[in-house]
This record gives sequence, C-alpha cells and structure tokens, in this order.
Amino acid sequence: MDKIYVFGHQRPDTDAITGSITLSYLKNKLGMNTEPRALGHVNDETKYVLDYFNVKEPKYLNDVRLQIRDIDYHKNFFVNQKKTIKEVYDYLIENNITGIPVVSDDNTFLGIVTLKDIVKELISGNINSLNSTYENIVNTIKGEEILKFNDDIVGNLIVASYNSKTFLENVNLTNEDILIVGDRNQIHEYAINNKIKLLIVTGNLEIDEKNIELAKQNKVNIIRTKLDTFKASKTICLSNEIKTIVHPNSISFKETDFYDDFVEETKKLKHNNYPVVDSNNKCLGLIRITDINEKNNKKVILVDHQEFEQSAPGIEQAEIVEIVDHHKISSVSTKIPINFRNMAVGSSNTIIHELYKENKIEIPNDMAGLMISGILSDTLILQSPTTTDKDREVVEELAKQLNIDYKEYAINMFKAGTSLKGKTKEEIITTDLKTFTSNDTKFAVAQIFTLDVDSINNEIDEFISELERINESLNCKFTMLCITDVIKNGSYVLYTKDAKDILESGFKVSPFDQMTYIDGLASRKKQMVPAILSELEK
Repeated sequence: MDKIYVFGHQRPDTDAITGSITLSYLKNKLGMNTEPRALGHVNDETKYVLDYFNVKEPKYLNDVRLQIRDIDYHKNFFVNQKKTIKEVYDYLIENNITGIPVVSDDNTFLGIVTLKDIVKELISGNINSLNSTYENIVNTIKGEEILKFNDDIVGNLIVASYNSKTFLENVNLTNEDILIVGDRNQIHEYAINNKIKLLIVTGNLEIDEKNIELAKQNKVNIIRTKLDTFKASKTICLSNEIKTIVHPNSISFKETDFYDDFVEETKKLKHNNYPVVDSNNKCLGLIRITDINEKNNKKVILVDHQEFEQSAPGIEQAEIVEIVDHHKISSVSTKIPINFRNMAVGSSNTIIHELYKENKIEIPNDMAGLMISGILSDTLILQSPTTTDKDREVVEELAKQLNIDYKEYAINMFKAGTSLKGKTKEEIITTDLKTFTSNDTKFAVAQIFTLDVDSINNEIDEFISELERINESLNCKFTMLCITDVIKNGSYVLYTKDAKDILESGFKVSPFDQMTYIDGLASRKKQMVPAILSELEK
C-alpha cells in the first residue's frame, strides 16, 4: 500500500503540526498507510506541546515533486561483471531490453553494456584474447570438463587450422596460449609439453589417455566440446567476462533525482537506458525511456490549508487524496473526486475531532492533548473572532478527558512559544508568514503571538528594515506584521511603505502609524486578510 503524507502549510503553526499528527493517527486506525510530516521548522510553542504530551516531532518534508523512485523502473535489473558476454546477451534478449548496468560483487555500479556494444565487440573487438573463467568457457561452448587446474583463464586464442606438420614446425606455444583443435594427438602432445593454459578439443572427439596423463603432470586445463572447431572458435569469445567491454563512465541517476530533471537530461543524452543508483553508488536497477510514463505520483492529505502557494513545493505533481481545512475555499483543483472537509470553525483540530467521532475511533490522551492544543492556539484560548460554539464544546470535552485547566495550560503554552529571546528579526517575522494574491497583487501577512511587545517596540526601525528586505525577496507589493498580544486580545501592526494607504482604508484607522494597536484584531483569516482583500478588489 502506497504511503500517504499528511501535512499542514509551510511555516507551520501548532494547529498545522498537531492536525497532521492527529489526522494521520485517525487514517491509520481506518486502515490507511499515512505518515505525518512538517513543511518547515517546528516553532517553540509546538515543541512545548509535543514535549508536554510526549509525541514525536514529524519528519521534515522537503517537497513532493515526482522523483525517479516514483517511476516504475526495472528494479534489480543489473548483471555482475563476471557474467559472460553470452549470458548478458541472453539476458537482454529474454527481457526485451537493449542495455543493462554492470555491477561488482557488492553491487557497486561499474558501467553499462548495450546490445550495440556486444555487436561491436564481436565484429571489431580483440578476437585473439580471452579473459574468462574455466566454468564460463564450459558453459559458453557447451563443453565438458576433462581437467581443471585454474579457475581464471586468461590468454591468447589459437586455432589449429594448419595440418599437423605445418603447425608443429611453425607455431610456438607458451603457457599464455589457449588452443582450439580437433583430434590431432600430435598437436595435443606438443601443446601439453609446452604447458599451454587451456586445450579445447572439438567435435566431442577422443583424447589419448597418454596425453591426459601428461596434461595432469604439466597441469594443463582441458575442455572437450561437441561443437566443431569453426563454431567453437566463433563462440568462445562470448565467454569473456562482460567487464571487458563495459563503459566505466556511463551516466547514472539517483532514485532521489527529480523526474523533470531526468527528462530534460535524457533529451540531451538521447539514450534509451539509464542505470539507477543510491547515494553510495550501489545499483538499484534500470530505467528506460519507455518507463517514464508509468508514474506513481506521491499521495498527500492537506491539513489546515489548500492553497498551492502555502503547500509543499511540487504539490501540482502530487495526488491530493483529501483536504481537511477551516479556511476559505481557494482555487485548488484535483484530477479526481476527493474527500474535502471544510468547516467554519476556529481550528482544523475541531474538524478532526468530529471525524474521530463520526468514525467511532477512540481518542487516546496524547492525541486529545494535541487536539486541544491546536484549538487553543488557533482561537487564542477561545477569544479569537474565529471561535465557534463547536470549538468551545470540543475544548471542554477534551479538557475533561485530560483532567487539565485548559486556560492555565494555554497560558503556559503561549509563554513557551512567544518568547523572542535569542531569535533574529528575520526568524521572528517569518515564523508564521503567509503570502496571498488578489488581482495580480501579491502581499504577505506575518503574525506572531507574544507577551513581550516592548522588545519589538524598542527596535521598530530595525524591524521595518527587515520587513522591507523580506518583502523584496518575496516579490510582494507589501508585507505587514501583526504582533498579537494574547492577553489583551489585540494586535500591533508593522508594515512596509506601500501598505499604509491600504491598511488605513481597510482597517478604518487614520492615521495608521507604525506599531498602531488595534483592539480585537487577532485573526489573520477572518480579520487581517479579508480587510486587505476588500480594498484590493475594489
């Protein structure tokens, strides 16, 4: 069963992380194979929650772009370097492929061999030498073992085509020679006395017993084959080990390489077959150009978001199988019908709690703890304008199950998460920053929750300079930062220069100075972004 990744938005907050974990737990209880992931750094508030309820932090998910591992390539398609050319040729024909990776004994990728390479070797290769093994030669020429003294057989090939007298008078033999001959006993004796590397007797003909005894004394290897001399000499080169013709600098791809990059590279290379290796250069298999249409797009469930801009890079290549969200419905589209649960509540975890109830799945205490934390965080302890009676009802139920004072717990949670000590201005601004687009105008709204507004108020100019820099890097028209005081239930606002007029008219506050405090402004979803959109859409 394919794994399904469950994740929230980029720069995840507590609701996004806890929602991913609680929804993944539910799906697994229902028989699915899911894993919660995070699209960014887990903030201090969320770390406090995970530690408090002893839940492991989700692994980071870089992106969901299609990779080589997501293509149905030919896994475990490779041959050992000691295989014969004949064995490799038969393997290629049997599997209807034109090339195959060659590996060492520990599966390290050495290169690739194609049918074209084999043909080239047979036509224009060195047909006078052999680099093989006794066993490989026996198998290739359909031979019979007569005498064996060496496993490896390396030497020069000679065929006794002259008559015996001419051969004995004109051909000098050494221990580096491999002789192919019929039933010429004089030549057998001459070759054995010269201690050649290997004697191959063709036509399944008899070998004089005296010569066999002599060969034992001189440790000369002997093989007999039913093939005639012509066929044996034509075939024996195929017993060479495939490593003798492998391309050592062949192009390979890793399983983690992206599909788009692979396709672009193959357009330049124009090959048909490409080895697939791991990070240690161990061969995993073979990918053919004809394989690239057999894709298994990554399957994902989106939590607490649905806009592609806020999701994982490559989301357009993934198969979205479900969405659970409490924000406005955007222009998200899918190729097939999916389960889409969207409710006007203050937290994704409120919806997930409902899903547990509907499916009659018991909520264990650690999941209950994550749920209540996500709801309290997103609703600012049930004070945010986004809070609904359903959120309050769920919090009361979960607090009773956990036997905790949820207000006291929430204050401690916010204290852990709102400390600005040790953080750079960039880290503070980008902790929870989202971009939006309306009428071709791109803008960003960052929000932080803190009980230490003075630390920002004392460095306003530096924060505004950093906002301008971030705004430019995001290619936005303007960026605003809302510093939300959880206790006062309101926000102070910092902004880049092009935001002033829009903010004054949108929030109906004039003059709108830096660090203007707006009482009751706490929700980016229901207050901040809608006010801006209403102005941009006029």
